[in-house]
Amino acid sequence: MKNTTTILALAAALLMAGPTVARADSLLMKRVQQEKGMNLPKKGMSMAQVERQFGAPTAKLDPRGGDTPKHPVIHRWEYPGYIVYFERSHVVHTVLNTPAGNNTNPAAAK
Repeated sequence: MKNTTTILALAAALLMAGPTVARADSLLMKRVQQEKGMNLPKKGMSMAQVERQFGAPTAKLDPRGGDTPKHPVIHRWEYPGYIVYFERSHVVHTVLNTPAGNNTNPAAAK
């Protein structure tokens, strides 16, 4: 009886979460499509190349990581509308500052 109750509770929770998951997927897909149409720093670019092509960032946020070889230093440069993430000195990702990206206040991520 206990297993049946647990399974029913789990099934109900999954059914209620379904629309939320579908909405999150939709928002992510829209953000990816938006990024594709923009001129953003590309993976593999060096810091010098990014600064030459896109100008100086509005802020260079405190680096993170670097405590072990498996955790390289990650640098974050903030530009109007997006943030560029560097592993050591090369771009690994560029993320739009959108609520869908949960990236509206990157300086607060300590």
